[in-house]
Amino acid sequence: MRRPWRLRALAVPVLAVVAIAPAQAERYAIGLWGDLPYSTAQKVGVSNLIADMNSQRLAFTVHDGDLKAGSSECTDSVYKEAVDYFNALRAPAIFTPGDNDWTDCDRTPGYSSLAQLDKERAIFFSTPFSLGKRRLRQEVQTTPLCLDAKGNSVACVENRRWHVGRVIYATLNIQGSCNNLCDVDPNPAEYAARNAATIAWMRDTFAQAKARRAVAVMLFSQANPGWDQTDGKRAPLRDPKTLAETDGKPDGFQEFLSALRDEVIAFRRPVAYVHGDSHYFRVDKPLLDAQGRRLENFTRVETFGDNEANGNNDVQWVKVFVDTHSREVFAYQPQIVPGNRVVVAAP
Repeated sequence: MRRPWRLRALAVPVLAVVAIAPAQAERYAIGLWGDLPYSTAQKVGVSNLIADMNSQRLAFTVHDGDLKAGSSECTDSVYKEAVDYFNALRAPAIFTPGDNDWTDCDRTPGYSSLAQLDKERAIFFSTPFSLGKRRLRQEVQTTPLCLDAKGNSVACVENRRWHVGRVIYATLNIQGSCNNLCDVDPNPAEYAARNAATIAWMRDTFAQAKARRAVAVMLFSQANPGWDQTDGKRAPLRDPKTLAETDGKPDGFQEFLSALRDEVIAFRRPVAYVHGDSHYFRVDKPLLDAQGRRLENFTRVETFGDNEANGNNDVQWVKVFVDTHSREVFAYQPQIVPGNRVVVAAP
């Protein structure tokens, strides 16, 4: 049976709001992480990770979803603990939901995936501000395009947008588990509504980037949608030219990927797509055009994620150096937390 819950119990005090000076907005660093923690041991690792982030000067941080293992129960304590993690970060802490947080919750009897997403919207996204000791004001997708647990149209408040200097950033609610089209209790109506909202938010982000003469765009979501035929163990198999899934499973990503490709080509400047989901750190360029040619201005960044077999082995984060005067704008550096080294001891 689903347990009762109270929003106010998870409320946090209003803290300092970030105001970044123009000079600081030209060159800065941000922190990326996700798919953590999945175990009790990794909770210690996350504390080490947060301390490591706090030891460095970051404009903001982003957790790209999955606050726990997909097979574990979606208790209120999971969300409360996550709020505490995010508010322990000195820099503004931004979050986008993962499938383990809501889509997969119906694997456990008594839970509704959409009821869990309703909770996340209320707990993490009830204001236009980020979490963290210092907070960042964000633009919110307030048009009621998504669905709640009762089938009502509600705002997709988890979709956020902000800018620092001449770079535009946005979160997109795109999920693993076929984007809610497969697993225990697929919901095509919920998917269709949220997918349309997400595509609209993404297109509007690029429109704003062009209007602001932004030098780059960075997008954040949870799912690894798959990009080609090479990574079937970690992501859906996909024809890289048509972007259609080829493994016979429900395709919750083709429409979004096609729209994204159009926008990336039209924008011409650097675009980074940050996701988690498949737990394998990498920075590459997997997106091709319809003729099979690589899109030079597109970069996929997958954050470190759970490796339960080795405890804290992959409880690490990615530091992104942003230089609005450089040609590529973004430079990526994995951050191996000294306290989370498992195989090779820190020097």
